[in-house]
Amino acid sequence: MTEVEATTGHESELREAVVAARRIVVKVGSSSISGANAGQIGPLVDALAEAHARGTQVVLVSSGAIATGIPYLKLDERPTDLATQQAAAAVGQNVLIHRYQESLDRYGIVAGQVLLTAGDLENATPRSNAQRAMERLLGLRILIIVNENDTVATQEIRFGDNDRLAALVSELVHADLLVLLSDVDALYTRPPHEPGAERITVVAHDDDLESVEIGSIGAAGVGTGGASTKIAAAKLASSQGIPVVLTSTDQVAQALSGDVVGTWFEASPVG
Repeated sequence: MTEVEATTGHESELREAVVAARRIVVKVGSSSISGANAGQIGPLVDALAEAHARGTQVVLVSSGAIATGIPYLKLDERPTDLATQQAAAAVGQNVLIHRYQESLDRYGIVAGQVLLTAGDLENATPRSNAQRAMERLLGLRILIIVNENDTVATQEIRFGDNDRLAALVSELVHADLLVLLSDVDALYTRPPHEPGAERITVVAHDDDLESVEIGSIGAAGVGTGGASTKIAAAKLASSQGIPVVLTSTDQVAQALSGDVVGTWFEASPVG
């Protein structure tokens, strides 16, 4: 059963797992770190750096290459044809990683960029190569920044959204926690702007969420995900024994500190 009003003690017990996590994956969407919201990269990095400083290994799955590249190509909106999307991604990924590294420089943290396609994780050899490289990077205290390789990806081989990518990366690196960030602070029983919407604090691992009315999460026209993709990603990760926090980008620091924010998806028992 979905817990709309979980007890404080139960929530606190769950959130202690956040601080105890030695390896975390954080996913941020295009709308949160591009365009008018590009300034949110700084506070996001502050939160990641704080976790890094306490010894946590951090992987950031960041969308935003295409959205970041759009103004540099003198375009007014997200392109619809594949070739221009790839061109925007090629330019935007360069700018995006520079922005992250420039912010990380304040903490003396080095970023390592890993670009993946769905095929990389579906085929044994490239999957093993990606896993080995990421393990070594984390062992060297590098903060990994992952994105889909939009410059070479086609519609047929795409992940579909970076929420799914984040869940798959969490499984790949055996993460202790996945944090999914969006424009909305939590999952609600119905779209949060509608009357009667209640925040769901905890989702049990066997809850199918049939009673939840799915609306949208994220700014339209920039990203590709929504509430449904985040729920699917959270359930995918939790089914692999990885707990998930779903919250807003402006609450990432609280989430990574173990504060009771957002929605907690309990991990399924494994083994």
